[in-house]
Amino acid sequence: MNRFPLSLNVRLLNGGELALLLTDFVYHDPDHGLVQVPGNFKTDFASVRPVRNIAVGVLALSLVVGWFLPTLGALLGTAGFGILALYASVVGYGNAAATIHDRLYYTAELSRKAADQVFLNALRSSGVARWRAWLMWAGVRLGGFRRYGSYRWRGVSGSK
Repeated sequence: MNRFPLSLNVRLLNGGELALLLTDFVYHDPDHGLVQVPGNFKTDFASVRPVRNIAVGVLALSLVVGWFLPTLGALLGTAGFGILALYASVVGYGNAAATIHDRLYYTAELSRKAADQVFLNALRSSGVARWRAWLMWAGVRLGGFRRYGSYRWRGVSGSK
């Protein structure tokens, strides 16, 4: 069974920061049934840009600190590159699953835990590697609490 029977059809907005869904989109979750996203819904896909910004900040800090405390600067630089590697391992993956997840967070029609489980299922259904899907799932479990049920986050909107 194809869990994504319709193609993800979007138009990128705001330099690629957001995407506008041009047609309806659906996902058949094995645990929670049919999840529907109406056309005209806006998504930011997987919200990993903050991870990149943190990496750049830590790397910049390592340069400054390295002038005065070389060992600490090197440690911060290593951490910055590690964070950058984490960002690189997830950016650009799972756009279909992230669209479903954004809609579930927007509507809060499922609990946050259930929405995150749907995200993990959708990532695996779309062919994302198990380790990468788990890493992305862990990211939303750790950092998604601020956005759950908040339909005003970062300009993302749709009909509730």
